[in-house]
Amino acid sequence: MAIKEELRSRQFWQGILAETLGSLVFVSAVLGSLVPGPDGASPGPIYPALAAGMATVVLGYCFGEISGAQVNPAVTVALLATRKVDVLRAVVYLVAQCLGGILAAGLMYLSLPLKSTAQNYINKVPVEMNAGQALGMEMLATFLLGFTVFSVEDQRRREINEPGNLAIGFAVTTAIFIAGRFSGASLNPARSLGPAIILGYWEHHWVYWIGPILGAVLAGVSHEFIFAPSASRQKLVACLTCKDIEIVETASVSRSSLSTVTQSAMRNKQSNKLEHS
Repeated sequence: MAIKEELRSRQFWQGILAETLGSLVFVSAVLGSLVPGPDGASPGPIYPALAAGMATVVLGYCFGEISGAQVNPAVTVALLATRKVDVLRAVVYLVAQCLGGILAAGLMYLSLPLKSTAQNYINKVPVEMNAGQALGMEMLATFLLGFTVFSVEDQRRREINEPGNLAIGFAVTTAIFIAGRFSGASLNPARSLGPAIILGYWEHHWVYWIGPILGAVLAGVSHEFIFAPSASRQKLVACLTCKDIEIVETASVSRSSLSTVTQSAMRNKQSNKLEHS
């Protein structure tokens, strides 16, 4: 019954469209920044890093209130693992993101005056490195991105005013700088899938799925169950046993807030005693 209601929801279909269009824009921005200049010189790591970071900020403002502007299968899987998104929405968002990445790669390929330059679109493991090293860098870089996403969402829930979209954009830029020379810095399976399908290049493609997904899931789990203000053993158990996490989370936050109030009252009482003495 819930699934039928979800399928009839306008917001549900808006979210799918937002993830498709958002992924198309994001992947197009990244691939466009990889096209060599007129002299054939490589753009280097700075252009894709800035393009990805700025595109992330823009998409956050455009689609953040509609679908969360996830535009990344790794982030969606991490949200699913921490039960912040239901299975149905996660699956359709994954399909929408991959579709957006494929459309972006196809459109960018058709726009190229020299089709040979499309080789720059492909994520490849550098010759001087092996797949395991590239996998590790993808995990590390996506961990940074995923942890920032979860931290920003946690602060938003607590109504703390902060430039969340800018923080996520900076995290994307920093992560690409970290992993760019070691793995090509995909961080996003949809970004790697599009060029792989259009150009038929699949060598070490698994690296750019497993690395980002593992990194994002580890980031989400570590934030939610270790570093978040509401983190607790009860919350982890609730997640593993498919119970209502929000109830446990609310109770944990309430206890934390009560503890803070109690400590403040004790400090004020001690201060008053010192003043009287």
